[in-house]
Parts: sequence; C-alpha cells; structure tokens
Amino acid sequence: MRSTRSRPARLFASAAIIVALAAIVAGCQTTQSTETTGSLALTPPDDRSDADWRRDIVVYGQQYRADPSNLDVALHYAQALRATGQSAQALAVLQRASINNPHNRLVLGEYGRALAENGDYQQAMDVLSRAHSPDQPDWHILSAQGAVLDQMGQHAEAQRYYLTALKIVPNQPSVLSNLGLSYALSHDLPNAEKVLRQAAAQHPADPRVQQNLALVVGLEGRFAEAEAIASADLPPDQAAANVAYLRQMLAQPDSLQKQRAGIRAADGSS
Repeated sequence: MRSTRSRPARLFASAAIIVALAAIVAGCQTTQSTETTGSLALTPPDDRSDADWRRDIVVYGQQYRADPSNLDVALHYAQALRATGQSAQALAVLQRASINNPHNRLVLGEYGRALAENGDYQQAMDVLSRAHSPDQPDWHILSAQGAVLDQMGQHAEAQRYYLTALKIVPNQPSVLSNLGLSYALSHDLPNAEKVLRQAAAQHPADPRVQQNLALVVGLEGRFAEAEAIASADLPPDQAAANVAYLRQMLAQPDSLQKQRAGIRAADGSS
C-alpha cells in the first residue's frame, strides 16, 4: 500500500474494503492475527512504493516460475501483481494456488478478495464462504464478505456481516468504517455518521476513516463542518487538497457509489 499522503483521493478510501475493498488487501508479511480465531491474514505495510512492488514482481516472479507449487511465493507474487494493477494475472496465480490447496483458508481468503476486486462478486462470496467456518470465524473475511455484498447492492445483508465481525473485534476501525459507508449507501446518513465518528475515535487514528466521515457530514449538508474534518491535523497544502477533493466529491450526485467503487484504485492497494 502506498503512502496516504501521495494522493488526496486515497484519504477518502475506506479503511478496510478493501478490502474495502481495503480491509481486503493482501500484504507482504504473513502473520497470525491475535484478533481472529480463523484464518491467517496477509498484513500489508504502509510504506511500500510502486518501485518496491515491481521489485517484488521480479523476485517472486522468478521464484514462482521455478516452482509454482511454493505457496508462500505464489501468495506474495499475487500480492505484488495486484498492487501494480495486474489483476488478471494475479487472479490466475491465486486460482492455481486454490486448486492446489483447496482447504487452505489463507489461499481462499486471498483468492476471494481478488475475485471481488475483479468484479466477480458471486464467485467471490462462494470462495470467501469457504475461507472460514462458524466455529472458527475470521473477522477479516466477514468484513470482506460485507464489502462484496455492498458492491452487489445488498446493503442490509452487508451490515449483518459487519456487525458479526464487530462481535469478534469490537470497535475495530476498518470494520466500523465499512459499516458506516454501508449505512450511507443505504441512505441512512445519521447512523452512518454515528458509526464513522466511533471509528474515527479509535487509536491509532486512520486518516481515511476521518475523510469518510467528512464525506458523510458533507452529504448531510453541514459543509463547513465537513471541510473542518477533512483538513484536521494536516499540513496546509494537504488540508487544501483534501478540501478541494471533498468539494469535488460532494458535487457529484453519486459520490458514495463512486467512493465505494473506487476504493481499490484510490488506495493503490492490492
């Protein structure tokens, strides 16, 4: 994931969705989360540049061609491909990995996320449903499933997934942010604002959550307050850029749909 300061549009992306689909992004380090009882999650660093990802493509690409059965290499190669916009090739790598490892929940989770990023929402839901089980729920996957359902326009169902995830990780900001945007997409702006304020109050604070809150407050008609939220705790040049972007978003009648649909591109994430 690239730095959030390199482009103001990134600050308006959901903190998760990935994935938004940002809570859905893959990363370069494989770790066991202490907040989930389910599958492993790939955790992306916050300071990777495009050059870093392209170096990964060269390194992991060579290793993958030498041994495509090496699961760790395949996952990191696919992640680098997704980070640089090569989604079709990444999807092929993950599809092959899922065929060779049909019960590996990490593989299924990454494959499901890649399918969602590619717009194959129903297949993504099918794959993600196999990435965890009721006795071993994974909040990352639940949030990813919610994000996919939001993309499909099934907002009430998406909200049930987010709320289930929050039972596992109360006050998790990325899930709260997705839930807040889901409420906004279903035209429930008061609840959207309430949940996004809750997300923005968590520590450490994520500036992307703050900007989602600014967008919702602006949609409620409180433009001065929205601009203050968008520019809070930022250098003057970045604050001005964020306010300009907020005004641009609010001028579009379908700004929330554009916000949700543009999460991956705005994040620059895989």
